[in-house]
Amino acid sequence: MSSPPLTSRGRPVKLACRNLWKIYGVPPQQAVEIARTGDRAALQRERDGRKPLAAVAGASFDINEAEIFVLMGLSGSGKSTLLRCLTRLIEPSGGSVTLDGEDLLAAGRGRMTELRRKAMGMVFQNFGLLPHLNVLDNVAFPLRIQGMDRTAREARAREMTELVGLKGREEQFPLQLSGGQQQRVGIARSLAAEPEIWFLDEPFSALDPLIRRQMQDEFIRLQKILRKTIVFVTHDVQEAFRLADRIAIMRDGAIVQIGTPAEIALAPANDYIAEFLRDVPLLRVIRAGDVMRPASGDGPALPRFSTEDVLEDILPVLLSGAAAVRICDAEGKHIGKISTADISGLFGTERARPA
Repeated sequence: MSSPPLTSRGRPVKLACRNLWKIYGVPPQQAVEIARTGDRAALQRERDGRKPLAAVAGASFDINEAEIFVLMGLSGSGKSTLLRCLTRLIEPSGGSVTLDGEDLLAAGRGRMTELRRKAMGMVFQNFGLLPHLNVLDNVAFPLRIQGMDRTAREARAREMTELVGLKGREEQFPLQLSGGQQQRVGIARSLAAEPEIWFLDEPFSALDPLIRRQMQDEFIRLQKILRKTIVFVTHDVQEAFRLADRIAIMRDGAIVQIGTPAEIALAPANDYIAEFLRDVPLLRVIRAGDVMRPASGDGPALPRFSTEDVLEDILPVLLSGAAAVRICDAEGKHIGKISTADISGLFGTERARPA
């Protein structure tokens, strides 16, 4: 097999989606024809007193290896349907989805079952734990389905249970756990089979705000360790901007803008997105790597930050008198700097909301 194509961001494409449709309310063949031709006018024509509904309408994007790609939108925007079409839990009406170059829409039922068991991890809002199994057995359950022997699967399950912070609770049952702990079990279970790509559909929406924030922290920690390719669905703007490498915003089944949190926050594609993001505090979502000026070498001694640090953490240091701050990559190499003027330049338009 040839190597996967590189994106403009320099990482291989893990999953590619092209012109994907899911249409309800008409016979399957008619849905296929609408998807094939992209005939949006057909969506306005009634048939037996009903109009077709495009739950997903021509979605196209690439997801890079080790990227957190967030599908965001209001209820009914099509984000969860799109995720299920990517995994063929829902059959698309047309388009293409490829995983590592393999055409998923051409895969037979047996092949898709194999991919879901071994290549895809899934976490949903409903934790879906088996109440009669303890934590360890819940986490090990996918490995049991795969036929892994008991010793090996329990060893892997203990490793995953410890990874998500539940060491010591292996013998407890779901009803003995808090909501956040139950979701950690679900996350550990989805990781047990070492999936290549991880699908999460509103995984934290059933949790109260404090636990939700803690689970977001846990998610960020796990991603730094595991470097998974992730498709994450949420309707929560703050959550999307906190977790995402890139965001696809959906409305009425269509993707209306794709970009990094900074790209979307600083240049919304239309008034709908601008209103959607009205309460997003820019200093909390724009990262140093988004706005730094390239710089290298030792230079003067300056406070150090990483490319992933947000401006909210950097600005107090600059306001306390530092001429600039040094920005370093994951290996600690000096690659850029930011001054107060660089940040001030971001907020010179009507769009700016530094608070």
